[in-house]
Amino acid sequence: MWKTGLLLLFWGLLTSSEFQQEATEPEPRNQPPSGKLDFGYVPQGVYKTLAYYEPGVIGILFHMVHAFLYVVQPNPFPEDLVVKVAKDKFGAIQSEYQKPENIVLTLQAIYYETGFMVCAVLGLLFMVLLPLVGLFFCLCRCCENCGGEMHQRQRKNADCQRGLLTTLLFATSLIITAGVLCAYAANQNLSSQLEGMKRLVSSNLKDLQTFANETPTQIDYLIAQYATAKYTVISDLDNVGPLLGGNIHVELGTEVRPALDGVLRMAGAMRETKEALENVSVSLEVLQEATGKLHFNLSLVRSSLNRTLNDPGCSDEDSDATTAQLCRSIRSSLAQLQVSANFTRLPDVNNQLESVNQVLKTGLSDIIQKGFSSFNDTPGMVSDQMRNVVEGARGMLDVISTNISSFSKVFPVHSSLANFTNFISHTQSKIEDSYPEIDQIDFYRWICCIGLCCMVVLILAFNFLAILCGTMGYDKHASPTTRGCVSNTGGTLLMAGVGFSFLFSWILMGVVTATFLVGGNVEKLVCEPFHTKELFKVLDTPHLVNPEWRNFIPGYMYNDSDLDLTVESFYSNCKNNRSLYSAMRLDKVFNVTTLLNSSLYTKEVAKMFDSVKIDLRGIVLLESEGKQSLIDFSETGVAEINYAAYLEEVNKGVTQVDLLSYTNELEAQTDLMPKGPLQTSLKGHANSLRQIHSQLVIPMEQAMKYVRARSTLNQSIRLLERTASDLPNKITDVLKTIEAAQYLISQNATHVVIQETEKYKQTIVGYFRQYIEWVRTSLTMEVAACKPFSNIVDTVEIVACSFLVDSLNTFWFGLGCCALFLLPSIILSVKLAKFYRRMDTEDVYDDIPAYDTMTRFPRASAPPRHIDW
Repeated sequence: MWKTGLLLLFWGLLTSSEFQQEATEPEPRNQPPSGKLDFGYVPQGVYKTLAYYEPGVIGILFHMVHAFLYVVQPNPFPEDLVVKVAKDKFGAIQSEYQKPENIVLTLQAIYYETGFMVCAVLGLLFMVLLPLVGLFFCLCRCCENCGGEMHQRQRKNADCQRGLLTTLLFATSLIITAGVLCAYAANQNLSSQLEGMKRLVSSNLKDLQTFANETPTQIDYLIAQYATAKYTVISDLDNVGPLLGGNIHVELGTEVRPALDGVLRMAGAMRETKEALENVSVSLEVLQEATGKLHFNLSLVRSSLNRTLNDPGCSDEDSDATTAQLCRSIRSSLAQLQVSANFTRLPDVNNQLESVNQVLKTGLSDIIQKGFSSFNDTPGMVSDQMRNVVEGARGMLDVISTNISSFSKVFPVHSSLANFTNFISHTQSKIEDSYPEIDQIDFYRWICCIGLCCMVVLILAFNFLAILCGTMGYDKHASPTTRGCVSNTGGTLLMAGVGFSFLFSWILMGVVTATFLVGGNVEKLVCEPFHTKELFKVLDTPHLVNPEWRNFIPGYMYNDSDLDLTVESFYSNCKNNRSLYSAMRLDKVFNVTTLLNSSLYTKEVAKMFDSVKIDLRGIVLLESEGKQSLIDFSETGVAEINYAAYLEEVNKGVTQVDLLSYTNELEAQTDLMPKGPLQTSLKGHANSLRQIHSQLVIPMEQAMKYVRARSTLNQSIRLLERTASDLPNKITDVLKTIEAAQYLISQNATHVVIQETEKYKQTIVGYFRQYIEWVRTSLTMEVAACKPFSNIVDTVEIVACSFLVDSLNTFWFGLGCCALFLLPSIILSVKLAKFYRRMDTEDVYDDIPAYDTMTRFPRASAPPRHIDW
């Protein structure tokens, strides 16, 4: 019956965690669009049982008893012997004991129990012989033998003997006192631990109630967390555009974006070309105007100088050869008075500028932006085309919730756990009802143990009182027949103690022997193997309980004895606070992963995504007008501009010769001429050149207007040269790249779509797998933690071994010590009583001659009579 109930409990714990779904699901927590789910922490019950016992000071006595038992029984735990006896169940040994194997088995048991048997035999001999010895001793003393004659021979060392016997008896009594205190402490420890036992039992039952109460809460939490996976899936389905479409956009973007960027750069080159052509046109006009004025003025000065040099004074070598020579020199240098950079001969770029302006009217930048917008709308297109799949997945999630809710109604988990809780409460009430009876039994036991201790205490009282009286009543000058009343009382008490020793010692030894055999064997065969886990090896021996069962727990519970589930593994897992699902290896019987996979329909969810068809042919990267604009740009004639001529003129100076130097040299030559009209005229021309230099040349070299114009012309010409360099091939490459990207999107994007859809599907299915794995891990590690079951085993061990067996063993150890030392106590008491008791006769010696040292004649005499005796 209990087996069926336990199986129902295990099945309920498993199936509820697999299938149960709350009617009202919690609000979804804020989760990232995709990634690892956070299911939180499973609520854990607090188990209050501390299955640990520290004996305290009495633990020293426990260790002494364990050491004594090791001396008595040093053999290791007979695992093979116990297994053979357990398998045989003593039947064949009793019925066919003459078989060789049974004889060997019996001899092995006898060999193992040799120490206990020897001690038991000695105890039995003690029980039998000591009463007989006491009987014969009494009879012997009645016949005035065995120390019964009230006569004491006096010896010279009588005082020494008396002191030695007193000391030995006192030491023996102290040892007996220690033994009885040990027994009393063990007796009191057992009674005091009774309350501790009650607390442990109550704590274990409360932990079982906590286990039964918290398990449904944990199961409900596991079930509720399905909503986390569900709402995360819904969130990802709602964001299918940014997630799936975004990934497709990123993958295609590695090829599409460079193509669009190339067209965009070409559109920028168009604008730069327009600006450069405009700069060339404006700069050329400014420079042409300035060089035109300079050319006109230099031409006037050159003409005037030429007319002046035609003066007859310059050509008459007979009258002034020096002047004629200077005039020839000046005339030969007139050719240097020319403008160096002649910008007027450079052709304009108006035709090219007009062509570029016509191309720019097409609006290539806007066309490119339309391409970018069309490509960036990939997530929206995916979202629109996935609408039916998303709606189907939502419906599938609702079906899953409905099915889980229907499964939860099949298994009455809460009612099973409620029955288990009622069973615990009923058991606790029955145990608590038995406490008065247990207390009464313990009281009777305590009375019996106290009675045994009182026997020893009575003997000790006689001994200590006798020693006290004998010591206090000792008179050094008194003869044996004249000893005082106090000393005589001490001797009488010693003999009374001897009598009670004969009466009680065999009873004490009988109790010691019986408890020794029981407690010692339980310690060596149960408690000690439990601590070393050798007892678990015996329980886990294959085919021990049933010849057909390899492991009896799975064989009995699941009818599968080959399952790797042993007593030791169950205890160890529960000791580590693992779950009942893991400790009982329920995964081999109820595979939670398979059941949850079938419940969550992950295959059906995957199939829905396998039929996804995403069409991206609606994306147009570059319209035909944009392509024609690129072709027209290559035909604007920018490449036909004579860039070398422009650069040549820009790099030239303003004039061919430095006008200031030329003017100074002209004045120097003029000063060599004789004064006259020719000299005056030449000096006037020099002044004109100086004015032209200061008013035209210097502004052209230093004024920002002209400097900027030259610089702008230089930069613009170089920019146009770079742009025009191989322009048709560049545009052809751009068009080929954009066509390849368009072909990829329209005709060859299936691979990317399938790849990213598979990733998205795995993400969706991965949420369910995370939930399944989390449930499996929680069932293995956290849900229904079976620590209370290992605590029950530990509590049984503490109560049985630490409370009962250790106290029992300590009790017989102390009582046995008392019983053994009663033997020397009897002997010493009998001998010491002669020195304490008043004798009837004593040795008397007559006076003899001093020379006679060889012969003395003792004579007995009666003690003198006194009125107060």
